[in-house]
Amino acid sequence: MTSATSPEKAYKEEIAGSNESIPLVYISGGSFMRGSSLDERGRQADEGSSQEVTVGDFWMSSMEITWDQYQVFLYREKDLVLTPNKGDIQLPIDGVSGATMPYVNFNRPGYPVIDITQYAASIFCKWLTAKTGRFYRLPTEAEWEYACRAGSSDPYYFNVKEDKLDQYGWYLDNSKGSLQKGGLKLPNAFGLYDMHGNAAEWVIDKYETTEYRKGGDNPVVFPEEQLYPRVVRGGSFKDDAAKLRSAARDYSRADWKKQDPQFPKSLWWHTEALHVGFRIVRPKEVPSAEEMEKYWGQPIPEY
Repeated sequence: MTSATSPEKAYKEEIAGSNESIPLVYISGGSFMRGSSLDERGRQADEGSSQEVTVGDFWMSSMEITWDQYQVFLYREKDLVLTPNKGDIQLPIDGVSGATMPYVNFNRPGYPVIDITQYAASIFCKWLTAKTGRFYRLPTEAEWEYACRAGSSDPYYFNVKEDKLDQYGWYLDNSKGSLQKGGLKLPNAFGLYDMHGNAAEWVIDKYETTEYRKGGDNPVVFPEEQLYPRVVRGGSFKDDAAKLRSAARDYSRADWKKQDPQFPKSLWWHTEALHVGFRIVRPKEVPSAEEMEKYWGQPIPEY
């Protein structure tokens, strides 16, 4: 893997001012059947039925963002140290909101960052954009499923059945009820680790069913001013196998903050979402500055 950012190459995004880097793989876009067939074992009604969807080319982080990577953003001690081979996007780094410290820190070095809100994940992407000059964001729900399937139409990337799941993912039957370090299982054909299980992952989309059933090019359902529910994908270490299927969907709930002692409640942390993290994408086609802000979203106070 190279540190260069030439088209169609995997690379590492070095986080300047730290020893951290984020490996990304290049994924050629295309069309696929999103959702699940009516006879798929474990299928839920919100998964379709299947519809044809097309996504563009993008890079995606090969693993879930780790606590080590996220805390560079959290502490922001070296913000003015910019990437030497900075890209073309001009975004003032001091204009990016800073995250507050977690009320209770459940994160550990080498493990996926968890208990963060979708807003917190998106602003990490915005901060990384400002620091590197390259546009980063959360994946859309369509991009996430396309990446998870890696060309497969089966319930799991590797097979129709669950018999190989232990080789590819952490879930209820093998995790001993705990989050695990990233990259310990086999990757899919795109080189992505932990798409099945470990930490569930934020995507951009608002959770709903009507718009989801529509196909088309690069679909995304922006949450706009609606805080709940928003989609998470992939299942987690505490879920059964069916929730790790490529088509399985889950969503955020207000009770993910029920023990948050702050008033108003934190924009940054979900005290009860100890199973939710994220990974990032960089689309090959760079949108306008206005569209970037739409992808990153706006904070919505919660009382």
